[in-house]
Amino acid sequence: MKRSIIIAAFLAVLVSAVPTFAKGSQEQQKAQEKELLVYSIVNEAESKLFGDLFKEETGITVNYLRAASGELVNRIIAEKDAPKADILLGGPASFHIQAADKGALATYESPVAAQFPAYAKDPDRHWTGFYVTALGIGVNEKRFKEKFGDTPLPKTWEDLANPRFKGEIVVTDPAASSTAYLFVQTQLQRLGWDAGWSYLEKLAPLVGQFPSSGGAPPQLVGSGEYSLGVAYVHALATYREKGFPVKLIVPPQTAGEVGVVSAVKGGPNPDNAKRFIDFVLSQKAQTAFAKESLTVPLNPAVALPPGAVDVSSIDLIKYDSKLAGDQRDAVLARWQKVVK
Repeated sequence: MKRSIIIAAFLAVLVSAVPTFAKGSQEQQKAQEKELLVYSIVNEAESKLFGDLFKEETGITVNYLRAASGELVNRIIAEKDAPKADILLGGPASFHIQAADKGALATYESPVAAQFPAYAKDPDRHWTGFYVTALGIGVNEKRFKEKFGDTPLPKTWEDLANPRFKGEIVVTDPAASSTAYLFVQTQLQRLGWDAGWSYLEKLAPLVGQFPSSGGAPPQLVGSGEYSLGVAYVHALATYREKGFPVKLIVPPQTAGEVGVVSAVKGGPNPDNAKRFIDFVLSQKAQTAFAKESLTVPLNPAVALPPGAVDVSSIDLIKYDSKLAGDQRDAVLARWQKVVK
């Protein structure tokens, strides 16, 4: 009799505890449903812009880790068996293709992108483009005049490889930065493999610094630490619009690139990830982002912001993002030998 009373009491305690455990689990799940982790290649201000607007729209908090393209893609691939992030935001398609090839990206076809151009959408549904930009050369006119007098400004990629400019050029590291990798691929694709490497071998010794972030050359040129820098035209235009003495030159036969967004396969918040992608592609988000970044928006309902460079006016090569993604390991291995 006493044993039966003890068992009954234990069962009563156990049953009464179940709602508490369930309640705790539900609260934890609800908290998770209100969060999203974004690995962000776009800069701090742009990352915060998307996060603030998305929370305002949905109530979901966006936590983001901001780093260079190569670092974040490598992180996503390394974490693919236990993903921590939900979204990879920004950077060119070639980097997302690399992550997709390693099985690290989910598939999603956003209904918001129905009217986007075909080149902005991955046929395999791993990524979707939300902006377009191209490569250019930034010149700090004041420093250039002090260093080189009446020397003509470089108008072509070949002009940039003038030995007189040694130590006055800043280009990011292609192993870390999507900007620099696009630059390397631009030369290989416009000139061909052998001639492209000949050009890069001529230019590399002239470069004074290879920082890891694509945002560094516009900043270093704008502040007058270097005369010349290779960067995306939208980043250079941003510094020009802020009043820095930056002249923007868009060489013929440059490359344009689509900046894209993708969902991490097996990420902790897949539904929120889809909502975030839909939002990034929306008219509201694209309008705000284009104004902040001076990129060309891909949502056809969004107008080009003042100060932005319309890529339709640029002489672009036919850039192969898939080839760039497939060649990345081989290109970076050879690049390490070039810069030694």
